[in-house]
Amino acid sequence: MVRETHTERRAGVVDLHHLQEGEPGLVLRRAGARLSSLDDTFTALADASRRGVIGLLRKKPRRAGELAAELGLSAPAMSRHLRLLREAGLVELADDEDDARAKVYSLRRERFEQLREWLDDVERFWTFRLEAFKEHAERTRR
Repeated sequence: MVRETHTERRAGVVDLHHLQEGEPGLVLRRAGARLSSLDDTFTALADASRRGVIGLLRKKPRRAGELAAELGLSAPAMSRHLRLLREAGLVELADDEDDARAKVYSLRRERFEQLREWLDDVERFWTFRLEAFKEHAERTRR
């Protein structure tokens, strides 16, 4: 059973709870909480250019100029995308091993692990719900 209170609805928050013991719950956002790191992650990944940056950085760390050239973006546009990705905790900036004057961007594993954990929770939630629906359908069909 899913419960959504009026207070949560007015606050723009969806808070799903399940009353049966053992049934997985799914909390999308708590009332009164500031934008969560998960929200920041989804905001950062909502843009195709930023997803392109992530795709390139999955292969190897790169300089901002390399990323801009590969994606066909101007330096200022790439700078804005990289700043947002850094603020979301998805990428980090480090010194280039070959050139101390240059900086390279690489992925930060922690934020992607948090995203994976959330996706695993969502998958468990829906797997449980679909299994329960299947059992119900089989019982009522007999």
